[in-house]
Amino acid sequence: MKLLLVDVESKFSKSLSQLLKKEGYVVDKITDSEIGLELAIFGSYDLIVLNLLLPIIDGITFVKELRFQGISTPMLLLAPNDNIEDLVNCLDAGADDYLVKPFCTEVLLARLRALSRRKNKEIAENELTAAGLVLDTAKCLVTQGSNVIKLSVKETLLLETLMRNSGNVVTKERIFERLWGSNSIKEFANVDLYICYLRKKIGTVNIKTVRSVGYYLENIT
Repeated sequence: MKLLLVDVESKFSKSLSQLLKKEGYVVDKITDSEIGLELAIFGSYDLIVLNLLLPIIDGITFVKELRFQGISTPMLLLAPNDNIEDLVNCLDAGADDYLVKPFCTEVLLARLRALSRRKNKEIAENELTAAGLVLDTAKCLVTQGSNVIKLSVKETLLLETLMRNSGNVVTKERIFERLWGSNSIKEFANVDLYICYLRKKIGTVNIKTVRSVGYYLENIT
C-alpha cells in the first residue's frame, strides 16, 4: 500500500518511515505541509499519516482541505497530547483516527491495518458493474473495456442511477430528482442534456430512450 507521511520532525519521520517500509508500505516522507497537501490532492495514496502540529498548514486545516476536495483517503493524525478538544476537532474535520505521541508501534500498525480494511470495503461499495461498464462513484471514473473515462459529478450520479436500475426504465422525473432535487428551479430539459453529455462520453449504444417516459441502460449479453 502507498502511504503519505507528513511530519516536520525529521528524525521521528525518518524512523517511522523506515518502520513502515519494513512492514511493506511504500512511503513518501514529506516535511513541508504545503508540498504534502499538494501530493495528497493530486497523488494517489491508500493512507495518509500526518502530524497535527504542522507549520503553515496545520493538521486540521490539511484534513478539511482534502475533504473539501472530495478526497476520501483514510487519515491518521499524530498529536503531542491527548487534548479532548483537539481530538474532537480532528474527527469533526474528517480525520479517521487520532494517535498520541509517544505511541506503541504495534498499536500504530494495527490502526493502519484497520484503516486499510475500511478503505478496501469502501472501494468495493463505491464500484458498480453493469452493461459492460465499471463505475467508481467516489472517483467519478467509468471503465469501458480498456478505456477509463472521467465524468462530472452530475454525469456520475446519472450513470449510477441507470446502472443501479440496469434493464429497467428510469423516469425523467426520478432522474431529475436524483440530480437536482425535487425543489430545484432547474429546467426539466436538463435531464435530456445530461443524457446527451453521457452518451458522448460512453457512446449511444447502451443508453436507450423510452419516448416521453425516460431512459434505461441496456444489458450486454
